[in-house]
Amino acid sequence: MTTNTPAARNAADRPLLTTPFTARADAREVIAGVDLTGRRAVVTGGASGLGAETVRALAEAGAEVTVATRRPEAAEPLLRELAAADGAGPVRTAPLDLSDLTSVDAFVRNWSGPLDILVANAGIMALPERTLTPRGWEMQLATNHLGHFALATGLHPSLREAGSARIVVVSSGAHLNAPFDFDDPHFEHRPYDPWTAYGQSKSADVLLAAGARRWAADGITANALNPGYVLTNLQRHLDEDTMRAFGVMDDDGNVTPLPYYKTPAQGAATSVLLAASPLLEGVTGRYFEDNQEAPVVTEENPTGGVAAHAVDPEAADRLWAYATEALRTP
Repeated sequence: MTTNTPAARNAADRPLLTTPFTARADAREVIAGVDLTGRRAVVTGGASGLGAETVRALAEAGAEVTVATRRPEAAEPLLRELAAADGAGPVRTAPLDLSDLTSVDAFVRNWSGPLDILVANAGIMALPERTLTPRGWEMQLATNHLGHFALATGLHPSLREAGSARIVVVSSGAHLNAPFDFDDPHFEHRPYDPWTAYGQSKSADVLLAAGARRWAADGITANALNPGYVLTNLQRHLDEDTMRAFGVMDDDGNVTPLPYYKTPAQGAATSVLLAASPLLEGVTGRYFEDNQEAPVVTEENPTGGVAAHAVDPEAADRLWAYATEALRTP
C-alpha cells in the first residue's frame, strides 16, 4: 500500500490546526458558550464511558441527542440525569448493534429528518480470540469500522439534509503500527492477534474520515481522533495479567489510572471539540489528539501523531470501495 503519495505529503506539510485547549481540558470546557439548541446528534456507545461524557456535553449545550447502544436500558440513569439538568436538550435511546447489519439498517430506517452530528464512538478492544460475525467479519473490524461505515452511509441523506453536518470518528493510538490489511482483513490466513486486529480497525476508522471528503460538497465534514489513555468499559476484555502489565492494576486487583491517564470527561473532550466547536467549522479529513490536530508520523514505533498509512487518500478510497462491497455481499 502506498503511503507516500503527493496528497499524503501535502497533509504532512500544511500547518496543523491548533486550539487554546490543553490535553487536560474536559468535554464541557471545549464548547463552553456554544449553543446547540435545535441541533440533532447521534452518539454510538453513548451509555457509558467516553460516550456518556460526549452525550452530557452535547445535551447540556442544548442539542437533541440520541444514545445509540446495544443495551438502551443501560442509558436510563444518564437520561434521568439529563432530564433534570437545566437547559439540557432532550435525550433518548435507540437500539444499535454495530456488528449486526440488520440492527444498523433498522436504526437508519427509524431515523427521520436531518442529522447534524454523528459521533462514531462505540467500540471493542483486544478480543482474546478471533471472533466472527454471521457474515464472517472479524468482530473488532465489524464493530469498530464496518458497522460505523454502514451507519454513516445509511444516514448520509440525513447528514446532507442538515446542511453543515459533522462526523466524528473515535480512533486510537493503536492504529500507528497496524495498517489495514487489504489482503487478509479478517485474519483468515495470518495468525490472529488481538492488538493487531484492534489497531487495524482503528486505522480503518481514520481512513473513514479521510474517505468522507467525497461528501464535502454536501456540507458534511468528518474527522478522527485519539482520546488518549482512559479507563472505561473498553478494557473489559483484558485479563488481569495484561492490566497489571499496563500498570493500572495492583496485586489485589484494584484498578487505578496512571498519572498520564485522562478522566472520561477529559478523554471525551476531543470528540466534543470536533463535534461542536466553531473552531472546526469546515475542517475535514484530519486526525486530532489532546484537542489539537496531530502531525503525520512516518518513523517506526511512534508515540503519538497519525500514521501516514491512515491518512493516505488512495488507501481511504480503496477501503471505501472495499467496505461498500462488503455491505452488499450477504
